[in-house]
Amino acid sequence: MPSKLFSSAAAALHDLRDGASIAVGGFGLCGNPEACIAAIAASGARGLTIVSNNCGNQGMGLAVLLKQRQVAKVVGSYVGGNPDLEQQMLAGEVAVELNPQGTLAERMRAGGAGIAAFYTPTGAGTVVEEGKDVREIGGVRCVLEAAIRTDFAIVRAAKGDAFGNLRFYRTAQNFNPLAAMAGKVTIAEVDELVPIGALDPDDVHLPGIFVQRVIHAPIHADVIEFRTTRPGP
Repeated sequence: MPSKLFSSAAAALHDLRDGASIAVGGFGLCGNPEACIAAIAASGARGLTIVSNNCGNQGMGLAVLLKQRQVAKVVGSYVGGNPDLEQQMLAGEVAVELNPQGTLAERMRAGGAGIAAFYTPTGAGTVVEEGKDVREIGGVRCVLEAAIRTDFAIVRAAKGDAFGNLRFYRTAQNFNPLAAMAGKVTIAEVDELVPIGALDPDDVHLPGIFVQRVIHAPIHADVIEFRTTRPGP
């Protein structure tokens, strides 16, 4: 079996091109694949479509790509705390497609599971249903949502092996596994690279069949969106 291990994020993203679509794991700034985001920023690739819960916050995370004018479209569920996206969206420089958060998660999961589309009651009777097929199922008004498949996916795991079996850390499990499933080429950066077999099968959150490339990235900034402290005793 060919090795999935790459020496760096830049090497793993060697075939990134202008206009590519990328699913990105993370929840806010938690669990961001920081090494891969930095490599994309350094690549200079432009016209990118980013599929992520949010496209960074306060100039950090994916917002770095917005600052460098590398993003053409964002498919997400949250834009708060992101002045870069707000400004570019209002100026017509970046297209934004907002999804209910659970719908976005399921669209990515469906893409990885080979499900072309699904019906959901979420968003029925609102602007979310505009332009989509709507029907009543079991007496409930439902909206047809298409699955998401992207050219690439970049995710971050707390532990992983060379085959790409991954274990995520707490809140980072919210979107990272789903983003990984959506990508045609998925790149996982792992905090701790362990030998194959070291992860108990019951502890694997995402099997390596969904991962094509693995890099060891032990150092992260792990920035905090809003640091809240209380006075000491």
